[in-house]
Amino acid sequence: MSRSEAIRKSILDAASALRRREALRTEVAALEADEADRREMQEVASLMESLRAEG
Repeated sequence: MSRSEAIRKSILDAASALRRREALRTEVAALEADEADRREMQEVASLMESLRAEG
């Protein structure tokens, strides 16, 4: 692989990583805005905590 090819690959890899992070941020923001999902997460967390306390 030539130096210019290596540089190009590095730039493309970095851009891809940035797109994945942005997609994850968008998904997290959508989940945080979803009240039903937040309630369900709290219910699951409470259930898991009750199971942990018993064991």
